[in-house]
Amino acid sequence: MQLPEGATQSQRTDSTLVKALARAFRWKRMLESGEFATIAELAEQEGIAPSYMTRVLRLTLLGPDIVEAILDGKQGPEVTLARVLEPFPLAWQQQVSHFSL
Repeated sequence: MQLPEGATQSQRTDSTLVKALARAFRWKRMLESGEFATIAELAEQEGIAPSYMTRVLRLTLLGPDIVEAILDGKQGPEVTLARVLEPFPLAWQQQVSHFSL
């Protein structure tokens, strides 16, 4: 399907992705502040598996352009929570290619 000329596609923020980003940065702040000494300790407090927390914490390594695209709903359909929880390149430029942005 093609949009009429001059029409813009509506943006749709993925609330699942936004929530995961918010959790990741909140958990990172809690660890960095010393509120919790280890990921295992924080995961226990949050009632989740340490392995899941580690995968979500990795979202704090996403480049700022990708984080902004997710928050603005401009990340594209190929950027899903399942996909960003898989291993991705650490270099921001490679992340853009990896996520097809």
